[in-house]
Amino acid sequence: MKNRNYFWINIPILVMALILSACTDNTEPSAPPKTEDPVSETVSPLPSGPKPSEEATRPKTKSFELMTNEVSQSMEAVLHQDKGFSLYVFEKFAFDGASGRLSLSSNPNYYVDIEALPSDYDLAQLEAAGKKELSEAGKLSDYSGELVEHPLGSAKLYLQASGAEGISDYIVWISEAGDAFLFRLHNPQGEEASDFAGPVLVSLSTVELDT
Repeated sequence: MKNRNYFWINIPILVMALILSACTDNTEPSAPPKTEDPVSETVSPLPSGPKPSEEATRPKTKSFELMTNEVSQSMEAVLHQDKGFSLYVFEKFAFDGASGRLSLSSNPNYYVDIEALPSDYDLAQLEAAGKKELSEAGKLSDYSGELVEHPLGSAKLYLQASGAEGISDYIVWISEAGDAFLFRLHNPQGEEASDFAGPVLVSLSTVELDT
């Protein structure tokens, strides 16, 4: 009787051992999760647009304060470009880009011719040419370096001849950018002389070379 009980006690232990062994054999260790390779992102630089032209960088219109009959008045001017430079032109004025001439629309005898000078211009040679050109226009005066609170105060040469027919100027002017220009101005005597002189000098002070 004792041996029979020992047999039945050992059976459950054997079954349990077989079950544990089966579970151990059939269970594989779980594989670690796969990691995906990092995705590299390439950011393309933004395309750079074309550089704006000189005309595009200057406003199409601009207002200026002018003295008219001893009263300050705001007047609007329009940007014009030709002959390799640009400038602001007031109402009642016309600019001929082909010749570089700025004139009074109602009377083209009031005008100024604009010429861009080379970087190696000879000031002494220009002074001699200006004096010769103005010699028959009237009494010659040299205001170079004497212009105070004047639109063309940075002029290197300012010759003026005044006579019975009016005033003629021969001016070598330097812009803020350091570019040199030659202005030949003709302002006849007449009712329109004052309408011409003020605005035209302000326009000349806005001349800039194109880049």
